[in-house]
Amino acid sequence: MRDPLTILTDAFTSFLFGKVETTRLPVRTSTGQAQAVYLPTAAPGLGDSGVIIGREVYSGKGYIYDPFQLYGQQLPAPHWLVLGESGNGKSALEKTYVLRQLRFRDRQVVVLDAQGEDGVGEWNLIAQELGITPIRLDPTAALDMGIRLNPLDPSITTTGQLALLRTIIEVAMGHGLDERSGFALKVAHAYVNETIVERQPVLTDIVEQLRHPEPESAEAMNVAIDDVRAWGLDVALVLDRLVDGDLRGMFDGPTTVGIDLDAPLIVFDLSHIDRNSIAMPILMAIVGVWLEHTWIRPDRKKRIFLVEEAWHIINSPFVAQLFQRLLKFGRRLGLSFVAVVHHLSDVVDGAAAKEAAAILKMASTRTIYAQKADEARATGRVLGLPRWAVEIIPTLTPGIAVWDVNGNVQVVKHLITETERPLVFTDRAMTESSVDATDQLLGDDALRAADLEAEERAAYMEQQMNGPSSSRSGVA
Repeated sequence: MRDPLTILTDAFTSFLFGKVETTRLPVRTSTGQAQAVYLPTAAPGLGDSGVIIGREVYSGKGYIYDPFQLYGQQLPAPHWLVLGESGNGKSALEKTYVLRQLRFRDRQVVVLDAQGEDGVGEWNLIAQELGITPIRLDPTAALDMGIRLNPLDPSITTTGQLALLRTIIEVAMGHGLDERSGFALKVAHAYVNETIVERQPVLTDIVEQLRHPEPESAEAMNVAIDDVRAWGLDVALVLDRLVDGDLRGMFDGPTTVGIDLDAPLIVFDLSHIDRNSIAMPILMAIVGVWLEHTWIRPDRKKRIFLVEEAWHIINSPFVAQLFQRLLKFGRRLGLSFVAVVHHLSDVVDGAAAKEAAAILKMASTRTIYAQKADEARATGRVLGLPRWAVEIIPTLTPGIAVWDVNGNVQVVKHLITETERPLVFTDRAMTESSVDATDQLLGDDALRAADLEAEERAAYMEQQMNGPSSSRSGVA
């Protein structure tokens, strides 16, 4: 029973100020009914023009992304970094993104395909579907009418040729050229370009000139001819590997005639190259510079340059410097560079930390799939991700990623159509990801189960982000 004094005090307060509190019986309801009390809110999207990626996990809205549509006020640079461990959906995202971009008539894509099995690259099936023959760079086939790319192709400027030659040598040697070696290379290159006019100069010509320099070259610098020969000896030995070593045939002849640079999709199949050998960054440098001078043109086309195993570029100071120039130059001509790597630590802790940081800074779009907790924290520090995004990265399921588009951070589930599915989930992809294999083998039932799991995960993530209050929408 209430205290008489309390009853008297409440009566007096009600008389002066009116009744200030209403007592109601509790209501038992379900979460589904009570959710109407809490109006839904969602962060703004990126607009409705471009390529659809999937749907935002929290709001369920469609997620549309296109660097060419967003470039300018919303996106300072059109370049894109994709991170994540194997088996979480990076490959599927890349392939569907390219297929959807090619629906636009003014799009053109080059892919450096560094992965594959059974003698073909991972993009071989998509190339076949589009009626395109991949450009397969293979040392074993190069001597038998295989594909060649000439670093001294006349379509590349003389400055570009010399920069490329220096990069090839520096990557192979593991350090920069000293002044004397650089002079010997410069003199040999200049002499070859001046004297060989009836055909394309090739690397053999450079090696021969380094071994047997002209007396005029020594006289110009007032040094002995034997000194010039000694300065160029190490350079000649490195280039000899491309001419007569394990990489012979791919670069020591005129560029193969008939490479179609006007095709909507151009695939360089690098799957026959050992991805851990020194050949891979050398190859990427040559392809990158060759494309810069032959493919990128001021013709109003929007171009996408997608590089798998991109750490071969970003982790080499010399190759990274070439690509930095390409990225800066490409913004004026509508180029979007897409770099795909497994771990950010592969590039930020290497010898090219400075160059890697510069390239990462130019990537205004970052997509991060599931990573281990320590790797996620390191990624968050480098990329400046919000704390909530860093915390959920280790919990992401395959196909779901954190997207950071110039500070607009969303959690997005990538959606794949039934038409795309057989092109995206190949046998080679199944060996990399058991989750992708499950999707392919079990069909619609597995997809529905995955969607349900993603929705449950989204609810959990939202609760973690918003704190305990987010669970008060109803009690069953």
